[in-house]
Amino acid sequence: MFTRRVKSVIQRSIAKIDNKEKLKPPYAFYSSVSSYTELPRKLKNSERKPWVTSITELKRKARLEKKERKVVREVSLNPPENGLLVKELVPVAHEVISARAALFDCITGVSRNIQIYACSLCGEVHVGHPPHKIKTCNVSGSPRSKEHNWERGGVEHVMPLVESFHLYDRLGRAVSHNERLQVDRTPAIVELCIQAGVDIPDSPTRRRKFPVYHVAGRVLDFERRFPKDDSSGNDINAYGFWGKRKKFSEDEKSLNFPCDDIKGLAVQGIQAWEKMRSGAMKLMLKYPVQTCGYCSEVQVGPMGHRVRHCQAYKHQMRDGQHAWQEATIDDLVPPVYVWHVRNPGDDGLLVDGLKRYYGKLPAVVELFARAGACVGENYIGLMREDVAVPGLDVEKWVV
Repeated sequence: MFTRRVKSVIQRSIAKIDNKEKLKPPYAFYSSVSSYTELPRKLKNSERKPWVTSITELKRKARLEKKERKVVREVSLNPPENGLLVKELVPVAHEVISARAALFDCITGVSRNIQIYACSLCGEVHVGHPPHKIKTCNVSGSPRSKEHNWERGGVEHVMPLVESFHLYDRLGRAVSHNERLQVDRTPAIVELCIQAGVDIPDSPTRRRKFPVYHVAGRVLDFERRFPKDDSSGNDINAYGFWGKRKKFSEDEKSLNFPCDDIKGLAVQGIQAWEKMRSGAMKLMLKYPVQTCGYCSEVQVGPMGHRVRHCQAYKHQMRDGQHAWQEATIDDLVPPVYVWHVRNPGDDGLLVDGLKRYYGKLPAVVELFARAGACVGENYIGLMREDVAVPGLDVEKWVV
């Protein structure tokens, strides 16, 4: 009789657990409404980036385009496929450029008070002092203890630079391998804004007044190659590996903010970060951006370049060329995720034994959060503020 009662109690408890939403260890144990967000999984060297558009849809579009090329008829194109600008996106491109300049100024100002560390072996980044003691350095040449070798970092570690070949004509032919030293490289997000309508003297681009035509799979441009009133290429300077050219961020003048305190810089900086990313996502809906499926190379434009310098997985089979696919905002503006420290004033040291209880944030957001800026709701699931971090002496008793 007692055995039957025990069995019935166990069955009822199992049924209750099955009906509940599956908990995500070890965080949902503390809260049944935890908004835990998974970080993107780090891909292996042999794995390809996930497709933005499914491969089945890409094959269907390719078959449709192949069928249309056999029919000799004109296909109407909308901006920007026909070479013209999307007028409603021109102000967005200017906002993205302005937000990027303001973001660099804010990062520079805040980093004078908050230290940035980078591992000289694996490149991991930590924001704030002291750097963490989490043993995650697992690359060739790292010590057996997997401890990081910390050095002082800078803005380039928080905001890594992603470059792209600058295209004078975005509908022209792709950059060949022999032209790799003759074509300038600009920051990818700047190149996106240039193609969307921002005019920069150092990076001239062709602005069409009449659309191109698409007939039987071929693009016909009846506008003269270099019209008389087109003076955008008169002052082009030939830059190569022998010439030193300033980056776009260095040419921008320092912005004068109304508030000189570090918290005010952090608040404006996190607003600029969100405005830059959201504006770039709007531009990418119309202006395509390509990325390599195995490495971090990015090319802004309808097609990728033909430069053979890919050294990723099975590059020998592609003759060094990149495996191009549609890019995402994280390819254009890669967020460097760092460990999040909740209370830097109390004890900001993160230890290896409690790493599963810590959250993460993009390095830019963590830098501004350390300076007192309020983090948006999009990052609440990454911060894991609803997790009670135990002490080292009681960690073994946590289920």
